[in-house]
Amino acid sequence: LVRYEHNGSLTVLAEQANGKPLNSPNDVVVHPDGSIWFTDPGYGAIVLYEGERSNTGAAQPYQKEAVYRVDGKTGEISKVAEEPFKPNGIAFSPDYKKVYIADSGITHYPNAKNIVWQYDLNGARLSNPRPLIDMALDGRTGFPDGLRVDTEGNIWVGAGWVGEGYDGVQVFAPDDGQRIGQIRLPECCANLCFGGKKRNRLFMTASQSLYAVYVETQGAHIC
Repeated sequence: LVRYEHNGSLTVLAEQANGKPLNSPNDVVVHPDGSIWFTDPGYGAIVLYEGERSNTGAAQPYQKEAVYRVDGKTGEISKVAEEPFKPNGIAFSPDYKKVYIADSGITHYPNAKNIVWQYDLNGARLSNPRPLIDMALDGRTGFPDGLRVDTEGNIWVGAGWVGEGYDGVQVFAPDDGQRIGQIRLPECCANLCFGGKKRNRLFMTASQSLYAVYVETQGAHIC
């Protein structure tokens, strides 16, 4: 995990945890207190994406996949969650009282489920992990990837790996995790963010394309 400085230099924020190398950090969000929260599922380390494999392509790379927090003042790295098989996208609720984490572990673990976890956020700690969102739709299920939250608390999830009628962005209510909207794309949507001057334009990174659409809401935070 690195930070690019204004002068072009590079600052390494995290490269190991628990005495072992990080697998391959995937998604990241920053809290107003300056702390940095990121997921470490290991996808880049178990294939040749990084130039070498961590092992023989096994599901688990250097260490158990987990979610970490980098303290904004001390730089200390702490593990905050490890319930998801492969934690992927991560986002805060608008009031920073909840954390949502996509679990895409089904790609390598047969016992994993295509869900989005919800945690309570208490300072530097997460508690009360529970599945909030089930990605099943009309008898089919793909897995969640990147996600973001709007000002009303709704959770926008990049989804795919199923096909027509499923792939794209799916929107869920924060209170019960029910699906309330869908943007269908002809490709898988790996990640998304709200942008534009008023944060009311949704940008979606798909398999081979970048899509954008104006929506009737705004992103809760600056991505």
